[in-house]
Amino acid sequence: MERPDFFELNNGEKVKLPFSDKEYKNRVSKLREVMSDNNMDMAILTSMHNIAYYTGFIYCSFGRPYGCVVTKDKIVTISANIDSSQPWRRSHCNNVIYTDWKRDNFLKAIVSIIGRNDPPKTIGIENDHVTLDIKEKLNSIFSIAIFKDISKNLMKQRMIKSDEEISIIKNGARIADLGAEEIVKHIKPGQSELEIAIAGRDKMEREIAKSYPDAEYMDTWVWFQSGINTDGAHNPKTNRALQNGDILSLNTFPMISGYYTALERTLFVNEIDDASLKAWEANVKVHKRGLELIKPGAKCSEICEELNNLFAELGYLQYRTFGYGHSFGMLSHFYGREAGLELREDIDTVLEKNMVISMEPMIMIPEEKPGAGGYREHDILVIKEDGAENITKFPFGPDHNIIKN
Repeated sequence: MERPDFFELNNGEKVKLPFSDKEYKNRVSKLREVMSDNNMDMAILTSMHNIAYYTGFIYCSFGRPYGCVVTKDKIVTISANIDSSQPWRRSHCNNVIYTDWKRDNFLKAIVSIIGRNDPPKTIGIENDHVTLDIKEKLNSIFSIAIFKDISKNLMKQRMIKSDEEISIIKNGARIADLGAEEIVKHIKPGQSELEIAIAGRDKMEREIAKSYPDAEYMDTWVWFQSGINTDGAHNPKTNRALQNGDILSLNTFPMISGYYTALERTLFVNEIDDASLKAWEANVKVHKRGLELIKPGAKCSEICEELNNLFAELGYLQYRTFGYGHSFGMLSHFYGREAGLELREDIDTVLEKNMVISMEPMIMIPEEKPGAGGYREHDILVIKEDGAENITKFPFGPDHNIIKN
């Protein structure tokens, strides 16, 4: 029996996607504008975030390549046979499945979509994602083609959110708040980081399922850190048991159809010492000022400069650990980082309507110093015509988050 290198299979029916057909058509139209402006005959998308953004399908690679071929009149995803027809069902476009029987069937599937009669002269690829191995093989197949990076242009598109995107992001922020409310109920000496995190995660996943019954449910999670574990913003949860007077870091991350939101708060268990209170209040002061600075027309680097000056006045600038905020959208800020919209010294992007950005100052005081631990707050804001809307509602600061259960 001869088995195929690639094939099509429309098993079942198309499912309801997180956005309307009009939304996806608009996104693809803007992608084709970028291609036209750069004289690209074809684009080959390979990243999880861009394939999801333009088609609706979120892949799980397990070491296999995935792609999306876009021409002036076609858009087709390419997926591994292990996923069967799910990529077709979970996208607004066609799909070609490649098999594992022979090496490089993924590349053969690309050729099958565009044919051999009119090979592309200029191809857009994601330089920040495509591997050297895949790039070399694309070079060998399309030997006369010129390859151009398309990733930065697509990132700029994703930085401006549609009304449909903002709706899902707002719901994500609401669900992050619910996760935090559940977590606070479980904070007490002797309880483990792990068990507290599970309570918050389960609360959020159930609320996502209630609010979005047609969605896929994946990658909603909680980081909940205590004591020394608060020193890094992305430290995983452990089985450490909470102790009286511990500094805590609460981090809820619901994901709805690929759209991450986040809430982060500093808390203490039952009581707080003077040095810790002083450090916490300093970080809260910077956070409040940062919230005031986020508005249309503000430049990212200038916001950063003002907050740096405030931290210096308060005596804590040397303890700052990372940027003051970043864009939120499709798989942000992990896989789909929109690096052009971050509150950093080297980013001069000007904030404009329908951008979505966080304010999240953090300082970390080493173990041997008074007030040791990591302090951070995190709110998400939507830039409006004449200001910014803070869509995070869970309270922050010492007046609210010294937890006595």
